[in-house]
Amino acid sequence: MNEQKWSNVIESKHSLFRLNLKEVWQYRDLVFMFVKRDFISSFKQTILGPLWFFINPIFTTIVFTLVFGNIANLPTDGIPPVLFYLAGNTLWGYFSTTMLSVSNVFTGNAGIFGKVYFPRLVTPISTIISSFMRLSIQLLLFLVVLGYYIYLGQVHPNYWAVLLPVLVIFLALFSLGLGMIFSSLTTKYRDLSLLLGFGVSLFMWFTPVILPTSLVKQKLGEYGYLADLNPLTPIFECFKYGFIGSGDFNLPRLLISFTFILIVLFFGIVIFNKSEKSFIDTV
Repeated sequence: MNEQKWSNVIESKHSLFRLNLKEVWQYRDLVFMFVKRDFISSFKQTILGPLWFFINPIFTTIVFTLVFGNIANLPTDGIPPVLFYLAGNTLWGYFSTTMLSVSNVFTGNAGIFGKVYFPRLVTPISTIISSFMRLSIQLLLFLVVLGYYIYLGQVHPNYWAVLLPVLVIFLALFSLGLGMIFSSLTTKYRDLSLLLGFGVSLFMWFTPVILPTSLVKQKLGEYGYLADLNPLTPIFECFKYGFIGSGDFNLPRLLISFTFILIVLFFGIVIFNKSEKSFIDTV
């Protein structure tokens, strides 16, 4: 009797530490479909379409410049306020959007997950890629504004700007790790999904988006080291130091931040894999 050979076998054996990128690669077409779906659904039935990629950071930067730069008169380390706030908004927009989207993976895709099998990691990875497309467009806007101020001789980039791909990877891994943790927890505790949006907005104030780290440390005095406990601070400061020549950049703190991000990602994978097996019963 001939044994029938299957091209694809789905087994129940599972490891909490298993990432299985090989299987994700086999589903790369599905990743592309999810990226395309995210892009189309973001601007479906909108009049301006992808122009919102530019409108959001432009309007946010204008509001920050008027409120915090002109009315509150907060310092920006000698950098033109428009460029200072646009730099922070560009990175923060990528982190917050990606983290919130990944945190909604289980509840937002429960209908698909309950009907067909595919590596669940496909969805957060596709979210990371689709958010990266937005970041690329917004970075282009930032570089145009940066070029204007370089032409005026008001800012002076340096060679640390070449770390941009590394910084983006740091942000992607951190938002992926945090997003997977919250995505797993919100399957059981829905209160977290309500608190998460508020928590992310609050977290922005502890990240050098609006307030320069130098000002925060000055106000905190002997407790100024608390500003460095935020793993996003070294990333944002390195970005600003490299492109606009200002920031409280320190390489050891950046390495410590990266180590912390890897730890968060590790726990995110473990919790995600554990929830993956049983979340459909609780969603």
